[in-house]
Amino acid sequence: MAGATDLWGEWRKYGAKGMSGAQALAVELDRIAREGGIASPVTTHRGLSARLRYLNSRPGREALAEHGISARLLRSWERGAHPSRPKLEAVDKAYQERRRDNVVRSGALKRLLDNQGRGRRIEIYPVDQSEVDEKRRRPEVSERSVQARYVWDDMVDAWGEGDMDTLDEIWDDIITDLDSDYAAYAYVGSIGIGA
Repeated sequence: MAGATDLWGEWRKYGAKGMSGAQALAVELDRIAREGGIASPVTTHRGLSARLRYLNSRPGREALAEHGISARLLRSWERGAHPSRPKLEAVDKAYQERRRDNVVRSGALKRLLDNQGRGRRIEIYPVDQSEVDEKRRRPEVSERSVQARYVWDDMVDAWGEGDMDTLDEIWDDIITDLDSDYAAYAYVGSIGIGA
């Protein structure tokens, strides 16, 4: 957020925990997008098999290759070799990236969040200062919520492209509805989107 660093300075210096509003948006959109995805962990046979089936397309195989999973390695797994933990994580990353691309392309996430123009409520949880020495704490801010409308298409597009600058601008637009308190929510502990 433009100016947030000036307002908050080195906000983590004394042990505060949180993230920028843009990061919180990305984390929450990741969570929402995962809800309709493969539930079984990649560390299980079922979870790995499901992800590999999902990635069985040219773009899927390209995503696997970008994460170091070759066709030769896949064949060795089919013959009974056991994937290492880093290779399982690579498969999961490729799956998450392809799923994100597909969710953005389908428009389903935009429709869900836009809610026919009514938007969605965003619950905002402030930075956690529980480990900050009392004399170093910033004034306590409370949990807040805001009804966000007309930002969802741009937000989902920026999230899909990994464009944190645009997510930062969108977050700034969202929190300006909090009037004079808005600068206290430039960084947050987390957010929740009612979707």
